[in-house]
Amino acid sequence: MAPTVEIYIWSTCPFCVRAKALLDRKGVQYTEYNLDGDEPGRMKMAERSGGRRSVPQIFINDQHIGGCDDIHALDRAGKLDALLQAS
Repeated sequence: MAPTVEIYIWSTCPFCVRAKALLDRKGVQYTEYNLDGDEPGRMKMAERSGGRRSVPQIFINDQHIGGCDDIHALDRAGKLDALLQAS
């Protein structure tokens, strides 16, 4: 079974584009939540992420990964692929 990957974004956010590009390069399917003008959605994201309101916020199998720098750091450390393995 494929992992559940979710990413909260703004459409014009360069960090969001960069995080999605990493997931795309890895061939990962993900659910994208566009928060442009969606304050209730942003509040939900903040609840799930322990209060973080910046974008992107990324979740893998309901585990909060963090933002763009966090997912790239996991990839550089060789830990991202293990999180993306079938559950």
